[in-house]
Amino acid sequence: MLPVLLIVDDEKATRDVLCSALEDDYEVYAAANGKAARAILESEPVDIMLTDLRLGGESGMDLIDYAQSLPQSPACIMMTAYGSPATAAEAKRHGAYYFVTKPLNLDEVELLLKRTAHTRSLEAENRELAATLRPTGGLESMLGNSPQMQNIFNRIRQVAPTTATVLIEGETGTGKELVAKALHSLSARSKAKFVAVNCAALSPQLMESELFGHEKGAFTGAVQRRIGRFEEANGGTLFLDEIGEIDIPTQVKLLRVLAEKSIERVGSNESIPVNVRVVAATNRNLQDMVAAGTFRLDLYQRLNVISLHLPPLRDRAGDIVLMANAFVQELCKENNKAPKNLTRESLDLLRTYAWPGNVRQLRTAMEHGVVMSESERILPTDLPEYLSNSSSVPITPENQNRIHTDFELDFAHSFNLQYIEQRAILRALEHTNGNRSRAAELLGISRRTLQRKMAEFPHVFHSYLS
Repeated sequence: MLPVLLIVDDEKATRDVLCSALEDDYEVYAAANGKAARAILESEPVDIMLTDLRLGGESGMDLIDYAQSLPQSPACIMMTAYGSPATAAEAKRHGAYYFVTKPLNLDEVELLLKRTAHTRSLEAENRELAATLRPTGGLESMLGNSPQMQNIFNRIRQVAPTTATVLIEGETGTGKELVAKALHSLSARSKAKFVAVNCAALSPQLMESELFGHEKGAFTGAVQRRIGRFEEANGGTLFLDEIGEIDIPTQVKLLRVLAEKSIERVGSNESIPVNVRVVAATNRNLQDMVAAGTFRLDLYQRLNVISLHLPPLRDRAGDIVLMANAFVQELCKENNKAPKNLTRESLDLLRTYAWPGNVRQLRTAMEHGVVMSESERILPTDLPEYLSNSSSVPITPENQNRIHTDFELDFAHSFNLQYIEQRAILRALEHTNGNRSRAAELLGISRRTLQRKMAEFPHVFHSYLS
């Protein structure tokens, strides 16, 4: 069966030459403009699309964006008579495999098409193999074509087979637990347990018992022996999420466990050896906490053997469309909906939002769109209202490394992370008229975490605590 090729060019002579040269090796379709091309893409299983950059009054970049939004998107090659390194880089950012300049060299075009078809075939085989060998966990649960994420994937592959302790840093919602699961899944410990502990959800009084277990009668209410998370994870991986939230006394005990590789249950002097790989994560700056005296330097050094920093979604805008489309297809299945596609206008809206809640917020927004859409297309009106808020601005190289633009002026006057966090919470509460559940969703954190952060600074959030 021949690969299906779509040629899009507003010059009839170019279309005719390409069709004639390629029809023996491909099932060829041709379109003179974006509208005709979209009609073909919607009706035919196109494997490769070869499109001009300028299509009359339209842009081939927009057509590639549309193609990438489809459930079975084709591989794309961009051609243009107005080539430059900047244009080539932009085409790659939009998802083009290759970039070729006019006047066309047919031998070069045929070679690029063969390479693209071969790459697509290998990608399909790899997906099938991954699904067979590892249906859950591993890197296939993570998405990203950006250089930043490809670097993260490479480091995960390098670090996973070792026994090194790993510290994962990144903003809330960037996927730190997915990285921890990938490290476990790709390690020799993959057949043992992966145990996750949310340190922010536990009080200091409960933390020690949760981690190390307790004996019967160790304290009021301890009616029977209970093993802790370290024992539960023996032979496997223990993921300590939001490690920056644990208090100093627990930090001391955790440091001892990491050094001696043994634990003592609360209420017991018996030392129990444990073979556990610890992976920790935080959305806070632990170095600043060390300097402030709220996090022990020796524990930080023990945890930070290998550091992985996850970039915020605003710093890898090229992944937004890829991830949004993947979430839509996944959520359609979860909600028993027919397959849906995001419209071009919806994709534009996603690209111009700064995503303070990162990947978690993007997935939540796509679920909103899937549920609210009444057709096979997800319109801007089907997406959460905050995406259309005037505070959103395009993500550009000039602003993509900033905190959400709502806080830009505040940020310019203060590099204090606590201050920025407080401003973010206040803005979310203002935007939702004090609705804590919606504010937590917007921030990409749990309602319990939001309440705890508000309670820590009653003088800041007094108007919302009454």
